Amino acid sequence: MASAGTGSSAERRPEPASAGGAGGARLRALVVDDELPALEELGWLLRQDDRIGEVRTASSGTEALRALEEGPVDVVFSDINMPGLNGMDLARVIARFAQRPKIVFVTAYDQHAVDAFAVDATDYVMKPVRPDRLAEAVRRVVEGSGDGPEAGAPAQPEDETIPVELGGVTRFISRSQIRYAQAQGDYARLHTDTGSHLVRIPLTTLEERWGAAGFVRIHRSTLVALPHVREVRMEHGRCTVVLDGAELQVSRRHTRELRDRLLRAPRHAAP
Repeated sequence: MASAGTGSSAERRPEPASAGGAGGARLRALVVDDELPALEELGWLLRQDDRIGEVRTASSGTEALRALEEGPVDVVFSDINMPGLNGMDLARVIARFAQRPKIVFVTAYDQHAVDAFAVDATDYVMKPVRPDRLAEAVRRVVEGSGDGPEAGAPAQPEDETIPVELGGVTRFISRSQIRYAQAQGDYARLHTDTGSHLVRIPLTTLEERWGAAGFVRIHRSTLVALPHVREVRMEHGRCTVVLDGAELQVSRRHTRELRDRLLRAPRHAAP
């Protein structure tokens, strides 16, 4: 165990060619937690995983930023409730990196799940940490690090789980369940066949993240999921799209783009 000058620590192991990180190398991990027992336990669990090649630790968000300056990291496992720069603040800073590591939150509280979605976290693990649940988080990191389909093969976006709040309880819906999304200021309302959910994320962010999954803007305030579109109607020069239980107006500036997308884009099967 070697200690860095900032107080962070690292443990390295040989990196065999068969390891499972980006480019075939083991993942380089940084663990961040202000509670020493939790920090040591999570570091120990990660070192038991053959897909992890290096584990560094930091006891605060500020110390984590210093550790990131010392060398590249593939994934940050971070607590959220920490004094000073907390885990969510740390994730927002990392989001501005040119080469940013994946973020996995490890916390005892579930009320931050919606915020974790907004900062594009790879996973959200609840304490006390179970080894099998942590292994699943590592798997998600590995799958998002470039391994998998052959180079040049078209990417097939996996379905995404979105945390939503309903009556003070955090629930989870799948992106494939969402028929359309509408802007409400800095929030977006996600419409499914059973209701709607308000999430704290701008519509422009959803457009960027979900474009490959068939979501297209039909109005400055509306995104629609092409797999759920049943009809496109043109009446008196105005365009609308018909989904089960809804008919939505398409603005003139987005009509041509919508028609082009419907013609050229592969249709994903609706659930």
